[in-house]
Amino acid sequence: GVEMENFEVSDWDLQNEFNPHRQRHRQTKEEATYGVWAERDSDEERPSFGGKRSRDYSAPVNFISAGLKKSAAEDMSEDDSDEDEKPGKQEEIPKEFVPKKLKTGGNFKPSQKGFVGGTKSFVDFGSWERHTKGIGQKLLQKMGYVPGRGLGKNAQGIINPIEAKQRKGKGAVGAYGSERTSQSLQDFPVVDSEEEAEEEFQKELSQWRKDPNGGKKKPKYSYKTVEELKAKGRINKQLSAPQKELSQVKVIDMTGREQKVYYSYSQISHKHNIPDDSPQQPLGKDSKPQGFALPELEHNLQLLIDITEQEIIQNDRQLQYERDMVVNLTHEIQKMSEVLSHEKTAISNLSKVLEMVEECERRMQPGCENPLTLDECAKIFETLQDKYYEEYRMSDRVDLAVAIVYPLMKDYFKNWDPLKDCTYGTEIIAKWKNLLENDQLLSHGGQDLSTDAFHRLMWEIWMPYVRNIVAQWQPRNCGSMVDFLDSWVNVVPVWILDNILDQLIFPKLQKEVESWNPLTDTVPIHSWIHPWLPLMQARLEPLYSPIRNKLANALQKWHPSDSSAKLILQPWKDVFTPGSWEAFMVKNIVPKLGMCLNELIINPHQQHMDAFYWVIDWEGMISVSSLVGLLEKHFFPKWLQVLCSWLSNSPNYEEITKWYLGWKSMFSDQVLAHPSIKDKFNEALDIMNRAVSSSVGGYMQPGARENIAYLTHTERRKDFQYEAMQERREAENMAQRGIGMAASSVPMNFKDLIQTKAEEHNIVFMPVIGKRHEGKQLYTFGRIVIYIDRGVVFVQGEKTWVPTSLQSLIDMAK
Repeated sequence: GVEMENFEVSDWDLQNEFNPHRQRHRQTKEEATYGVWAERDSDEERPSFGGKRSRDYSAPVNFISAGLKKSAAEDMSEDDSDEDEKPGKQEEIPKEFVPKKLKTGGNFKPSQKGFVGGTKSFVDFGSWERHTKGIGQKLLQKMGYVPGRGLGKNAQGIINPIEAKQRKGKGAVGAYGSERTSQSLQDFPVVDSEEEAEEEFQKELSQWRKDPNGGKKKPKYSYKTVEELKAKGRINKQLSAPQKELSQVKVIDMTGREQKVYYSYSQISHKHNIPDDSPQQPLGKDSKPQGFALPELEHNLQLLIDITEQEIIQNDRQLQYERDMVVNLTHEIQKMSEVLSHEKTAISNLSKVLEMVEECERRMQPGCENPLTLDECAKIFETLQDKYYEEYRMSDRVDLAVAIVYPLMKDYFKNWDPLKDCTYGTEIIAKWKNLLENDQLLSHGGQDLSTDAFHRLMWEIWMPYVRNIVAQWQPRNCGSMVDFLDSWVNVVPVWILDNILDQLIFPKLQKEVESWNPLTDTVPIHSWIHPWLPLMQARLEPLYSPIRNKLANALQKWHPSDSSAKLILQPWKDVFTPGSWEAFMVKNIVPKLGMCLNELIINPHQQHMDAFYWVIDWEGMISVSSLVGLLEKHFFPKWLQVLCSWLSNSPNYEEITKWYLGWKSMFSDQVLAHPSIKDKFNEALDIMNRAVSSSVGGYMQPGARENIAYLTHTERRKDFQYEAMQERREAENMAQRGIGMAASSVPMNFKDLIQTKAEEHNIVFMPVIGKRHEGKQLYTFGRIVIYIDRGVVFVQGEKTWVPTSLQSLIDMAK
């Protein structure tokens, strides 16, 4: 049948994947049929753990075909022809039939004509058959063997049996020279690499042997100079330095004639390069013993040489060490001289500082003729800072200032009245601030007074005068106290100023506000509270609530005809927060104004405008929306009703026009611009137009319709012009802010809106090239990374993307 190669990976391939020389057993038809029960040849039996099975020698021999068998005569003729031909003709044999030894170019030479001793050794060939049945030689002849020639297809086998060579002694392999026999030298004349090395070694050793010709062969010595020895010692020192763990290793040297023991690997490199004498020759029968062999003397001489080398290397190292020590000490001398000069300078400076301090102390004594003044003391401290800054910083400045400056400062402020002369001492205190204040000290509360001389000076010397004067001060006379603190605000430490305002000034003001009555006091409260705003700012917030409560109580019986309320409330409009101010107005003022408008009587023939003026006068005080609400609720219904009744009684349209324009002129542009007020006046115009157009049959004043139409057209045109002007102003404002023209700045989508806001706030907004998140383009918005998904901005957080608003996005980017 057709044989097919199966290329699939089987269990056998997996089991033998690490066996490169596996031989696959081709399954026979019998094995395929019976499996493990198939009968196998004894040669193909697998070895079992129980041991080897005995072979059946009675079974017939299974031969493997290797081609047609040739007769002996044909083989002889082929061999004769091969001998006549050139040696290279042997290579014409097909490669698949050439043995492996021949393919690789082994030691066999096909051109070898014969074997030495072949006839001699062939005489007894086959003598072993006398002990057997003689089947062996017959089988060999059947397989094409020719007696007298080697085995193998090309007769490459050896004929003679393998010879055994007796060793001379019990030494190691190779100790007595080559182990090869004469037969192996004849059959395999190729020299082994080990033998070549042995011959080279013997050749090197032979230079020490005595020349057989009689001439003495002079041994070659290698000498070292002292410089080479020193250089070698330095190199060995550098190499052996990191190998400290190998410095105490016992090493036995058996490379020479005598066994030598070293205690470090570095000692091996110290061996002298003088070669040994000629190697010890085996004493044979003809060899003579050496006439002059003194190993002890040689050993002693070698020892002396080694000791001398070590001394030279040691001396060289000691010399280098001493030189390095000289250089090091030179640098030390330079450093010490610099330190010494610095110390001398410091000693001289300290002695001068001590003299100056002692001079100050002497002039501070009570009975001194030339007492020390504050200006002279300031000059001394300036000198200390300029010329002896290091010593001044190292010394305890606080104790020095306490001992010298504080008594002088007490004497300087002895007769000082802060409210009368508020600038007294500011210049001298500012000078001492530069001299004494510690720059590293924090400028806010919780000061450690022991670390800063100036803060301690202000707290202990200056502060008692301020406490005394504030205790006697009346809060309504605020001008002198405000001037005093204004003149000292840049000199006094911040925490001391905060202490004055919080602990001294504010309690006095709070107590005065509690005793204030707006109905009886002639002096308005803002005249003595508002001057404190620049200094105290938010500290006055707790005072505003009681002030509003007292003002609200005072306004319970107030009527809008009394204009004094506006004078009292107006200064507080910008002081109170907008929310609290609006709430105060809506609660206390707006209801009273509504009642006043309710009482207003609109009479075109005899109009009294006082009540209207009282309400309009509060336009700047109350919000526009509150005022418009009052007008819509209490004024315009009555006004339109009067207009309708007037038009129904055949009026004079010129008077109606003047009346309409007169009332409109009573309102400011801000009120007229409100949409509700516009609607009311447009409603009046529409009523007038309808009245003119409906009076067709009755008597009509000549030109009335044209006048009303002209009035309507003029009023509408004014409104349009006002609106156009407002739009133009808004467009100009937008252009100034960098947004661009209103028409071009309208964002088409959410991305354009973000772009517009980014340009408005000077923030860089641009896409990140090649970066996407879930298919969405990533953008850099200032310092953060965002992406836009269906009109929502997502910002990259610590773990996930977080949606955020546009305003918070702008805040994060800034």
